Amino acid sequence: MSDVTQILFAIEQGDANAAADLLPLVYDELRRLAARRLAHETPGQTLQPTALVHEAYVRLVDAEAAQRWNSRGHFFAAAAEAMRRILVEAARRKGRDKHGGNLRREYPDLDGLDVSESDDDLLSLHEALQLFAAHDPVKARLVELRFFAGLTLEQAAECLGISRSTADRGWRYARAWLYAAMAGDNSEKN
Repeated sequence: MSDVTQILFAIEQGDANAAADLLPLVYDELRRLAARRLAHETPGQTLQPTALVHEAYVRLVDAEAAQRWNSRGHFFAAAAEAMRRILVEAARRKGRDKHGGNLRREYPDLDGLDVSESDDDLLSLHEALQLFAAHDPVKARLVELRFFAGLTLEQAAECLGISRSTADRGWRYARAWLYAAMAGDNSEKN
């Protein structure tokens, strides 16, 4: 069992000092994930990678929430989800009109989608991803790891404990499903 996994187990058991031991082990990696996610933010963005990491970390080790992690990969998957929620909350706080009037939106490839330029894109992706998670939670987690945590397909596959080819097929399927959902095509969701 790795040091991170042992500390996660100690946190689960209620060891108050374990959370302090965990941060130095995972901070650099979480900071890199957050920096990648925020690298293309527009000037004037108030959310910095350090703030994103700290907010996600506080949510992850909240003693009252008593979360359970099976492994290091599970912890980083939870971190990706926490970062996603924080970014969505920040986008919602800005209070932009999501629909853009009568304009029809065209969505780029998820590999090239940069929602940091548009809170509307982030909210659309978040809503579609929520629906997709109910349809296929593993593939939704793959999207979170790739898009919100900035992991490569190989890294995401490793975190999920699936093969590279399974991750590739899942990524292609998820993109098609999410495009349809974001475009409002309900026939692809069934």
